[in-house]
Amino acid sequence: MFSALLLASLALCAKAAEMPEPIHGLWVWKSTAVLQAPQAAQALAQFCESAGVNEVYLSVPAQYSVAQEQRLAQLIALLHGARIQVEALISSANGDEAGGARTELLDRVQSILQFNQRHAAQRFDGVHLDIEPQQRLENKGSGNLGFLRGLVESYRAVRTLTDRAGLTLNADIQKKLLEGDLEQRRSLLASVPRLTLMLYELSSPSDGKTTADRSEKLGQSSAKYLDLAYQDLEAPGLAKMAIGLRTPDYGSQLPQMLALLDSANRGNPHYLGWARHSYNDSLARTAVPASP
Repeated sequence: MFSALLLASLALCAKAAEMPEPIHGLWVWKSTAVLQAPQAAQALAQFCESAGVNEVYLSVPAQYSVAQEQRLAQLIALLHGARIQVEALISSANGDEAGGARTELLDRVQSILQFNQRHAAQRFDGVHLDIEPQQRLENKGSGNLGFLRGLVESYRAVRTLTDRAGLTLNADIQKKLLEGDLEQRRSLLASVPRLTLMLYELSSPSDGKTTADRSEKLGQSSAKYLDLAYQDLEAPGLAKMAIGLRTPDYGSQLPQMLALLDSANRGNPHYLGWARHSYNDSLARTAVPASP
């Protein structure tokens, strides 16, 4: 009996050792403005270390100066030195649409590849897409997924470029994209290697609920959406999924809720980790008001 228990324990330990460490991501918006502050790069690296962040999604504007490009390269080098991966964050409201909008999106991705060619020692590790067709009026409403086909086509077009360049690819999605039918979910999950589910508005610091209540709700909801995404899908090569939370939903409890995501979902083979929205919220809270 003891031998059987020992073997089972060793097997569990071996399985745990094989599991990669979960991703702990952080969005950084308006990066060129953020990096203008004195010691901004060092402050970001220190924040990542204190918050347990190992992946940063760094917004990259369509146009930037030589000086701004140099600051981006220096930040990437600093974060790499701290063993933090860096993805170029590209946002778009209409990048799902064929024609000029998709061409513009692909041009933005090409600019990241060109940046990497110019900065081989400080290159981006991947591309992170924030395409939001659901924000357009015609796409509002639960179950309204008419835009999904175009979105998937854009994801595939970007993936062709990133795969060729050896870069990772991640895409932010909202909850309703996981409520599609089997084929819609299959096409979405097969289009990119990583997805980040923006699991917003489950709670609020002012909702009168206890921390335990919020924790229970988050644990149940994260498991629900992971199950919903992969229900009846067994095909290899489907995307793994991280779960993104935002500061306004949890306030000072956010680090605790992020840790809960790991503890609640670490055993799920589809779970990639968590992501925190955003570094800019932290900067806003710590900003010193100007003197009158």
